[in-house]
Amino acid sequence: MSSLAEIADEYSFLDGDDRYRLLIDLGRGLEPMPDALKTDATLVRGCSASVWVYPTVRDDGSLHFLADSNAAITKGIIALVLAAVQDTKPSAILATDIPAELAPFDLKNQLSSNRTQGIPNMIALIRQVAERYR
Repeated sequence: MSSLAEIADEYSFLDGDDRYRLLIDLGRGLEPMPDALKTDATLVRGCSASVWVYPTVRDDGSLHFLADSNAAITKGIIALVLAAVQDTKPSAILATDIPAELAPFDLKNQLSSNRTQGIPNMIALIRQVAERYR
C-alpha cells in the first residue's frame, strides 16, 4: 500500500471522476478479507454500506487491519483510513490525528454525505482496537 502522502499527492492532481477511480483502485488493492471474518463483530456500525474491519497483531506489536466493504467507493475510503495507520503500533495509532491525515482529501466536499457518514465510525473502531492492544 502506498503511503497516505503519496496517495494525497496523486489525488490532488485528479478531477472528480478520476478521484472516484483512485478510491476504487485503493479498495481493490486491499488485502483480501476472508468471508469468515465478515461477521457482526467486525462490522462497522453507522455506515451506509457494509464495512468490516478485522485487526491482527504482528510479531513486533504493530496492528495490521484487514478490511472490506460491499461498496467499491466505501472500500476505497476504508483503504484510505487504513493507509494512515496500517502496520503501526497501537500507541502510534492513538497519537495519530486520523481526520487531520485525511483532510487533504476533502472527502466531505468530494463525496456525498451518504458515503462519508461512516468515516468517524471507521476511525473510532480503529482507535478502540488500538486502545485495547496498547
